[in-house]
Formats: sequence, structure tokens, C-alpha cells
Amino acid sequence: MSDDRLAQARAWLRQDPDHQTRDELAGLITRAAGGDAAALADLDDRFRTRLAFGTAGLRGALGAGSNRMNRVLVAQAAAGFAAYLREKAHGGTPTVVIGYDGRRNSRVFATDSAELFAGAGLRAVLLPRLLPTPVLAFAVRHLGADAGVMVTASHNPPDDNGYKVYLGGADQGSQIVAPSDAEIAGHIQRIADAGDVSALPRSTAYETAGEEVVEAYIAATAAVAPAPEGAEGLRWVYTAMHGVGWETLSRILKAAGYPQPTVVDEQLTPDATFRTVSFPNPEEPGAMDLSFAAARRAKADFILANDPDADRLAVAIPDDEAAGGWRRLTGNEIGLLLGARAARAAAGVAGASLACSLVSSPGLGAVAAHHGLDFHETLTGFKWISRAPGIVFGFEEALGYLVNPETVRDKDGISAAVAILGLAAEARGRDAGIADLIRELGDTYGHFASGQVSVRVEDVSLIADVMLALRTLPPTHLGDRSIASAEDLLQAGPGQPSGDVLRYRLSDGSRVIVRPSGTEPKLKVYIDARADSAEGAVAAVAELEAAVRSLLDERS
Repeated sequence: MSDDRLAQARAWLRQDPDHQTRDELAGLITRAAGGDAAALADLDDRFRTRLAFGTAGLRGALGAGSNRMNRVLVAQAAAGFAAYLREKAHGGTPTVVIGYDGRRNSRVFATDSAELFAGAGLRAVLLPRLLPTPVLAFAVRHLGADAGVMVTASHNPPDDNGYKVYLGGADQGSQIVAPSDAEIAGHIQRIADAGDVSALPRSTAYETAGEEVVEAYIAATAAVAPAPEGAEGLRWVYTAMHGVGWETLSRILKAAGYPQPTVVDEQLTPDATFRTVSFPNPEEPGAMDLSFAAARRAKADFILANDPDADRLAVAIPDDEAAGGWRRLTGNEIGLLLGARAARAAAGVAGASLACSLVSSPGLGAVAAHHGLDFHETLTGFKWISRAPGIVFGFEEALGYLVNPETVRDKDGISAAVAILGLAAEARGRDAGIADLIRELGDTYGHFASGQVSVRVEDVSLIADVMLALRTLPPTHLGDRSIASAEDLLQAGPGQPSGDVLRYRLSDGSRVIVRPSGTEPKLKVYIDARADSAEGAVAAVAELEAAVRSLLDERS
């Protein structure tokens, strides 16, 4: 095996155009050839498999090798995707738009892709500078493109990057799903098997999009919720989490008529090291501490935070009982606020629907029923949510919201921020705040609460072991609550969401869902409860979280 790995590594080295990963790999090869066990193990980890298209296309750690993100892998992906698009075009000239964020190598990967698409005979359009992921998703539809590529790893750790793929036409600018993902992967594998990306045709005859694309996104997003009278009195804080959201959002605020926020200066501009946070995800403990401090100083009413590529939105509100005096709302709370907003606007529209992933709050179904709308529950990921028939709003609990499906068929943390500003401004007009809006949700649609248990692992095989243990010996109770039914979605029936998901419905009406993360080495457990009061629902979730942790300890 060591000889095979060394041969793979040497073949990779010969085609790598990046001096940094070349030097990294050359050193590993030298040590491994000398019998260094650690170097051999490192080579095995880098070459025993390939990064594959998953929930968000390609995503992984930067570095040399087929199991890392690098210029060789991106070249293979771009050439394979180009071959797929040419095949589907049946002789026409496909158009593909490429965007990129502020992560390490994002611009390089995007430029490589543009050159390879152009070299393959496609019309390639590179966005004018680093921009949020929603701008790329918008550009696919706005330009009538056949496809789009966004180079980003969203909220992953600093050393990661990724390659997110969208399809135009009948797919309306949504992310790829089966069978396209497998077909693209097949084309990529054929390019990889050919063995030398330096032989792929390249061209610098790609286009660079003009500012009109960005301006069109700004106009469309400002129209989501133009500022009502009295909005000028809003006091709020914003952080871009070291990402690319601020420039675009600040222009939208001006266009929509909202006041500029107090900003977290340390996190406002793109920084690939994400130096002020251990993990650039607003959901992670500590990630919003600087925002909380800024909000206390400004005596703000609320905080809005985008993740680094601005496709997600976090909201926090004052809370005397929370540490530091501020509480970040759950993704489900925000999703129900925005879902109720959309439902009120769509009431009476034939075929209009709300959609969420199966791990998100069942409260959205209650909202849809209350307003006479259709409701769709999908697999996790906006590639599924965005395809729900008649969708006027969709969300997933991981801070993703689709509020403007006519222009962006993906989660969009910037348009969601504008929608929240609209709700906050309207509430302020009647001397209320976001906390009051949440209480009103419970009074109108029922009291729902949610929680999550997330277990991060170093060895991803442990996740498969736990899932197998739960399937082999299904639990019958969680704490004092009996499990009324257990569903394995690997064995779902026709027309039902199917995936590596276990769903438990409890006798008291609560729900617990277990699944591996699609983008990170985590096992995730989602807990939802409904009760006669907000306090009762929260208490039920807390008890179930403790029971789930105990169960996972037993099975791991």
C-alpha cells in the first residue's frame, strides 16, 4: 500500500500548478519514502479517497491530495462540470457564472474555473470581486445562465474551502440534486483518471460581470421589505463574522431606507484567518461575544449576524436571564417569524406553500395550516427545500432562510436580514420588539421549542458506528418518555424523504431526529416539543436533551 500511495502522490505532484501544495507534498513524499510512519499515514489520508459531491458540492480542508481542496482537484471538478454541461446542452454553448468569497484560495480557484470553462468552449462569467453566496445564486437566474459555481466553505473552519454548484434552466438556480450530482461526479472521475490537469485546455477569454449584476441583487433585496415609517429609530448591531456580507448589505440598507447599524469593527471586513473566533459560525459558543459587547455599549434592540459567505443569518435579542444579557434566537424561532410573515402575505394564493427540512420545527406546518397554505417537509439542505412546489418561504434550523424565491433559490442571509428589519420596524411602530413577536407566535400558532445535541468527532467512522447501534437496538424510551414510533428514513416509502436519518416520535407528541451532518464531522440530534405554554415546551426540550446525551453515551 505504501508503494501505491507514493506512486499516487508522485503522479499528483507532477500535475500540481500550486507551489505551496507542491512543496508540502514533496516533503511528505521524501519522508514517506524514507519510511516515516507518520508521513505514510498522512499520504494515506490524503489519497485513499476523493472529496465527493455532498450536501454543498465539494468541501474540505485545503492541502495537497485527492482528499483535500486544492488547484488540481478544482481543475478536475471544473473540467468535469464543463463536460457535463456540454453534454446537456446538445451542441449549444452553456453559460456558467463563477463567484468567490474571501477565504484562502477562493479567488485562485474561481479564476482557474473560469479559465477551464472558457477553455472547454463555455461562456464563463466571473463575478467582479469577492461577494456573498446569495449574489452568485441570484446571478445564475438574473443572467439566464445554465449553471453557477460558488467557491466558499461558508461557516467551516479557516483551513477549509469548497465548491458549490447550481443549475439554471428547469432547476431555476437551485443547487444540484440526484441524478445530476452522480453524473457530474462521473465526468469528474473521468478527468481525474486521465491523470494530468496541466493538459486541460484553458483560456483567458472569460467575461467579468459588470456592477449591474450586484446592483440588480441590491434592488431586488431592498424590495423584500422597504423600511416602514419609524424605521429610522431602530438601534441594532451587525457583524459580518470576518466575511463578505457587509459591503452588499450596507448598500441594501441605504436603498431600502433603514438606518445603518453599529458594526463590530473587528469582524467587518473579510479575513481568511477569522482571527477573533475559534469557529466562524454564529451558532458556535463565543462566536457572537463581540457582538454582545457592542450591543451592550450601544443599548441596541437586537443583533444581526451573517456567516462568512452571508448565506445564513443569526439574530440575538436582550435577555436578562442569558449570560451576558443577550440570547441568540434559535434557527427555528427565526424561521417561524419569517414563515408567519410570508404566510400572512401569501394567504389566499392558490398553491402557495411553506417548506422546511425534516429536522426543522414542525411549527411551520402549524403556520401553513393556520393560513390555508400547503406545507412540504424535505430532506436537509436547500437543494431540496428550494424545489418545494409553490414555495413562498423555506427554512432550515441551521440559520438558513429562503425569503425571496422569485430571485434567489437558495438560503440568503442578506434578504433574511432585510425581512427581519421589516418585522422589527413594524413592531417598533406599536411599541413592541422581537421578543414580543416571538410570544405572539406562540399565542397564534402554538408553543414550540427546539434543541439540539451535536457531537463532533475526529474519526467519522464513529458516527456510522452510533447510527448502526441505534438501528440494531432501537431505544424504547428517552428518559421518562416512551417512544411511540421509530422511523428509519433509509427505508422510507415512495414519495417520502429518504436518507441516513432516524426519527423518533414520542408518546407526548415530542420528536427526536438523529442524523450525520452533511458538511462536518458531527452527529446531530434535533429535538422538538410542543406544549400549552412556552415554559412547558422549553422544559420538555431540556429533559429530552439530557436523555439524548445519556443514550448516545450508552451507544458510542
